[in-house]
Amino acid sequence: MAIALLGLSLVTGFAVLGPSPSTARAEQQPLSLAWGDEFDEPAGTLPDRSKWRYDIGGGGWGNNELQYYTDSGRNAAMDGEGNLVITARQENPVDLQCHYGRCQYTSARLLTAGLHEQKYGRFEARMKLPSGQGLWPAFWMLGGTTWPDRGEIDIMENIGREPRDVHGTLHGPGYSGGNAVSSRYVLQSGAFTDDFHTFGVDWAPEAISWYVDGVKYAQKTLADIRGGKWVFDHPFFMILNLAVGGSWPGSPTSSTLFPQRLLVDYVRVWTAPGNDAATAAAVAGGDPIAGYGDRCIDGQRAVGADEAQLTMQRCDGTAAQAWSLPGDGTVRVLGQCLDVPGASTVDGTVVRLATCSGGEAQQFVLNDNRDLVHAQSGKCVDVRDWIKADGAPLQIWQCTGGANQKWRHGRSN
Repeated sequence: MAIALLGLSLVTGFAVLGPSPSTARAEQQPLSLAWGDEFDEPAGTLPDRSKWRYDIGGGGWGNNELQYYTDSGRNAAMDGEGNLVITARQENPVDLQCHYGRCQYTSARLLTAGLHEQKYGRFEARMKLPSGQGLWPAFWMLGGTTWPDRGEIDIMENIGREPRDVHGTLHGPGYSGGNAVSSRYVLQSGAFTDDFHTFGVDWAPEAISWYVDGVKYAQKTLADIRGGKWVFDHPFFMILNLAVGGSWPGSPTSSTLFPQRLLVDYVRVWTAPGNDAATAAAVAGGDPIAGYGDRCIDGQRAVGADEAQLTMQRCDGTAAQAWSLPGDGTVRVLGQCLDVPGASTVDGTVVRLATCSGGEAQQFVLNDNRDLVHAQSGKCVDVRDWIKADGAPLQIWQCTGGANQKWRHGRSN
C-alpha cells in the first residue's frame, strides 16, 4: 500500500489467471517459524501489544484516504473463532477530524515496527477480504519511515471494485506510486471475498516472489528496477490495514455496505536458522505431500509438540504443507523433520515432527511405487483406519500397497 500514490493504477506488470501448480514453491533448505500470531484469543480481545502497534489518525496517509485509524476494539479485535477482524465502519462517535473535515469512517492499521523487523524470509497471511466499492485492504511491509527511499513491499492489495484481483508491488526510489513495479493475480472463479486465501512473499537478496494459495504468480529482481535502486537489503516491518477511499480505489458509493470486515486467520514469518544467506537459500519454497482422501500431510498442528501426531488436512498451499526432500533421507517442513518416536518398528506407532537430528528415526524413502517407507522399520507411512476427513492421523504400518499408503510429492511421480 503506497504511502503516496500517483494516478489511479499501480499495475505495471502482468495479469495471471490461475498459475499452474508447477510454479509452486520448491524448498531447498528448511525454514523455522521466526514470528507469528494465530489470533486464537477470546472474542473481543484486542491485538497483542507485544506484537502489534497502531497507526492512528485521519490525515489521508498520502493517498487521500477517508478513514480515521483508531486503536478501538470496534475497529480491531478477535472474533473468538481464530481470526483478527479489522472493521471499517461508517461512523464518527467522538467527532474525529480528518484532512477533509469531520471524518465519515473509522478503521484500523496495525504494524510490527519496533517489535518484529526482519530481512529476508517468508512472510504469509491467511485472510478473507471485504467487498464493496472504495474498500482497500492490504498486507504489506516498509523498510523505514523515509518513503520511498527505504522501500515498500506490498504482499497483497485489493480494491473493492476488483473482487477477483490482488496486486503485489515494489516501491522504491525512482519507482514509486504510479511508477511502481507491480503484478496482478486474478482468480479463475469466485472472488477473494468468498473464502479465505493465503497471500505471501519469499524475499531473498536479489529476488522477491509473490504467492497466492502457495502458487507463485510473480517474481521481481534487480533487472526489473529500471532506472531505480534496489533497496530491499535491510529489515522491514509488516502492516495490516483496511483503508476506505483514496486516489486508487475511489470513494464508497451508496452500494457500499458498512461495516466491512477484513478477517485474518494468521500472520506467520519464517527464516532459516543461522544467517541471512541460509534464509535466502531457504525461501525458494516447498511442495505438498498429497495422499489418501485428496488431502495433504500438514505440519502446523505438530510444530513444537514432541508427541503430536501428524495429520492430513485439506491441501491449502501453505508453508505447513511445503515439504522438502533434501536428499539426506529426511523429510522436512517448518524447520523440523518427519520422525518415528524411539525409532519404533511397531505397527501403529505415530508419525510426528521433531528437531532434525539425521538419526535413523528420521530416515524415509519415497519409492517408485509411491510408498513413503520408514527405512529402519521397513514399514510405510499410513493414514490410520482409511480416514478421508481432515485430521486423519498418520502412523507406520506394514506395507500393504493400499491407497491409504500412497503418496505423491510435488517433484515426484
